[in-house]
Amino acid sequence: MSESSSTPAAPVIDEATIGDAVDAALAAIAAAATTAELKQVRIEHVGDASVLSSANRAIKDLPKEQKAAAGKLVGQGKGRVQKQLAARQQELAAAEEEAALAAETVDVTLPTDRRPRGAAHPLTTLRHRIEDVFVGMGWEIAEGPEIEAEWFNFDALNFDADHPARQMQDTFYVAPEGSGRVLRTHTSPVQARALLERGVPLYIACPGTVFRTDELDATHTPVFHQVEGLAIDKGLTMAHLVGTLDTLAKALFGGEPVTRLRPSYFPFTEPSAEMDFRCFSCEARNGLDHEADPGCRVCGGTGWIEMGGCGMVNPAVLRAVGVDPEEHQGFAFGLGIERILMLRNGVPDMHDIVEGDVRFSQHYGTEI
Repeated sequence: MSESSSTPAAPVIDEATIGDAVDAALAAIAAAATTAELKQVRIEHVGDASVLSSANRAIKDLPKEQKAAAGKLVGQGKGRVQKQLAARQQELAAAEEEAALAAETVDVTLPTDRRPRGAAHPLTTLRHRIEDVFVGMGWEIAEGPEIEAEWFNFDALNFDADHPARQMQDTFYVAPEGSGRVLRTHTSPVQARALLERGVPLYIACPGTVFRTDELDATHTPVFHQVEGLAIDKGLTMAHLVGTLDTLAKALFGGEPVTRLRPSYFPFTEPSAEMDFRCFSCEARNGLDHEADPGCRVCGGTGWIEMGGCGMVNPAVLRAVGVDPEEHQGFAFGLGIERILMLRNGVPDMHDIVEGDVRFSQHYGTEI
């Protein structure tokens, strides 16, 4: 039995074979449409397995007198191919770069936002909404200093000298000791200033930042926001107060709110009350003849949500700012804006409001 040889046949090195290999390579180079295709052409025609590379390796096995001619023939052919590869590579790379630039062209004349779009903080948005409600009723918006004199913050509002709210555990006092200045604990001083500056009749809403020495937790913060209202005129009664707060509750929570007053005590109002409105989240919203959901997180199963303190302005407060309580009467109320936001928008934790995460504001960015 004959034994076949596994040794591959030696490549033929002559002008016809090399010429055909070169022509095939040049044709493939010209046909390549992308740099990726050209890379494949390079592998096939000048790679280790190509005709030209195999012929170049076979030169060492030729008789000495044939090596020079074979080397010249293969070298010139391979040189032509390499030169054409380089030229085509440069041509295709330039074309691809031009196409990429054309595809990614930016019209610099078009208007654009160079910075990511943000959003107003929801407390700011809610404050503006509340202000719009009062302006719509014909009231004015009043503001005052956040560093306030003790007289405006306490004395003018009928707080006794030994009232607990004056103590360090409730109030931030401004150095030096005995300066008589505090960080206001409510926006009521704005009402006293407005009465002294403008006189009566007076209808004002006073939104702003207030400060108390509370620890930051899920429902409290040492820096928060209030809106207080004051109306002083002839013939005002508790009925006007209830109508005003009903209008505000309807604007903030929608529907036809059911409200109630619970007797309470505040130094600056007499009589005083806490105003509640029927829970808007559970079955209690359907009226007094419907039971509240015991598991309701908004009202705690009571069916009522505390809105804020209110009452008729204490005659002592009117006298302190030069208003005759026999001739003019009025009502006042105070609401926490953070509390309204938490109830109205289902914010479970005060930390979400104060930590400054832009994603919290962006969530409310489309509110009108």
